[in-house]
Amino acid sequence: MLISFSIPSPSTGVIYLGPLPIRAYSFFIIIGIFVAIWLGNKRWIARGGKTGQVSDVALFAVPFGIIGGRIYHVATDFEKYFGDGRNPIDALKIWNGGLGIWGAIFFGGIGAWIGCRFYKINLPPFADAIAPGIIFAQAIGRLGNYFNQELFGKPTDVWWALEIAEKNRPKGFELFETFHPTFLYELIWSLIIGFTLIYVDKKYRLGHGRVFALYVALYSLGRLLVETFRIDESRILFGLRFNIWTSLLVIVGGLVYFMISSRSRPGRDQKIFRS
Repeated sequence: MLISFSIPSPSTGVIYLGPLPIRAYSFFIIIGIFVAIWLGNKRWIARGGKTGQVSDVALFAVPFGIIGGRIYHVATDFEKYFGDGRNPIDALKIWNGGLGIWGAIFFGGIGAWIGCRFYKINLPPFADAIAPGIIFAQAIGRLGNYFNQELFGKPTDVWWALEIAEKNRPKGFELFETFHPTFLYELIWSLIIGFTLIYVDKKYRLGHGRVFALYVALYSLGRLLVETFRIDESRILFGLRFNIWTSLLVIVGGLVYFMISSRSRPGRDQKIFRS
């Protein structure tokens, strides 16, 4: 296949900080977490919160989110880890990639709820404060998929096509050299969402969880489109990839909450702490 340009993939999933080797996937997740906490802290203080409370709640939310993301990934792709010729221990190797965003959001939300209860913080305004940071963290985390040569889409010869090593090509696609960089599509979409949330929140003074609802709805819309490019193995439900159904449900749920909340509780939260 002759093309004028393509995006090369890294030859290794390891980044070296001096003599110290670090898994790129883990590295970018950690960087994303720090960015989310930093931005969330600034936005939380602007809403009347106290310095350090975001990192305090993150001690609950981050472990829950990572565990939940892995559970969702393994549950929806268990054939990769269980059955003939598979090693169940691989299900624990998070550094090799594989965190389901829906599981991370759901379980991370449970962790945040526990943390907010512990520190007497109202969850909706807290969620609004941290939403842009979360989506920026997701964008950064997609760079880990790039280093792992995963989450790419259908074969293509567009100029921004991604080169994939033969060993990482799905069965049936061994003869194709370049693919849609779906990780990059999601990365760009996530950045757009992050800046959009900040702008809309500042302009319309959203509250009562509406920033977070808008975040999950917009992300799900982009994920819905990206899933149509994906060729990796996935559970199929009524002819569609499982994540497409999940995206549709989250879009509807996020928009319904946004509209109902806008009518019943307009403006920002008056109380961000619980008595």
